[in-house]
Amino acid sequence: MAKKFLSVIIVPHTKTSTKTLCFSQRKLRVLAGSGAVLALALVVFLVDYVSMSAIRQRYKALTRETAEQKIKIADYEKSIGELQAAVSNSETLTKKINILLGLKSPEVLKSPAGVGGGGSDTDAADSGGSVPPGGPQGLPQGSIQGLIQRAQNAENNLSIAVNASESKLVELAMTPSTLPTVGWLSSPFGMRTDPFTGNVQMHWGVDISTNEGNPVKATADGIVIKVQKDKYLGNNVTISHANGISTVYGHMMDTKTRVIHEGQSVKRGDIIGYVGHTGKAVGPHVHYEVHRDGKPVNPYSYILEE
Repeated sequence: MAKKFLSVIIVPHTKTSTKTLCFSQRKLRVLAGSGAVLALALVVFLVDYVSMSAIRQRYKALTRETAEQKIKIADYEKSIGELQAAVSNSETLTKKINILLGLKSPEVLKSPAGVGGGGSDTDAADSGGSVPPGGPQGLPQGSIQGLIQRAQNAENNLSIAVNASESKLVELAMTPSTLPTVGWLSSPFGMRTDPFTGNVQMHWGVDISTNEGNPVKATADGIVIKVQKDKYLGNNVTISHANGISTVYGHMMDTKTRVIHEGQSVKRGDIIGYVGHTGKAVGPHVHYEVHRDGKPVNPYSYILEE
């Protein structure tokens, strides 16, 4: 049986002679098989190339994401460190304020384990916490909760200090601390020779001599409890303050209309009358007394400035 061949005739565009290529069936099968293998190899190569390109792109994206996460973690750790320093400063300031105010707050500030980078698993266990899934390494959850608790304790303690300081301010405002008028001390508190009788007797206040008509001012916040006139102190006013303290202002001048009345609230510096010499007085002056729990005390113990 004659062998079958496949002939391919190549006709060039030039005037050269044609070429004829003859392929037997066996060669054709070999060529077809080789072509199929090459095509399959090419398909596998293309698939692998596309897959590797996708992996490379994903790797680059993950690398960028990892770098960004590292920056965020570094910023987070820095912020936590700054917050820890701020909380520590608040605790220190609160303790100083407590000492200055003389407070013994029930919220005793205790400093738990420090917060920041570099913490170990043991530290996290000791602090009662664990590293949150996906959270920054070296920042145990327990430590963060401890920092939050410290901040809350500092806030509570500061609230107590603020309330105490407000009470102190109210108390200070209601405590005599100034002179009732501008002048000079003509007679101190204590034993003295009475200018009318010449006898040595107790002087229960201080006398401040000044020009008649000068204003007499309340030396602290309080309530006016007496506005009266007698033969010793003349026109006089008594003001009740805090902690059992009261003040008396005597020898004020007569006025057609009283400056204040009983039951009136006054502030430090409010005018309650004017310097005169009513009652038992040699010349114009203010007789000023401070009483503590009903007993006269030296007014100069309550004068912070002159």
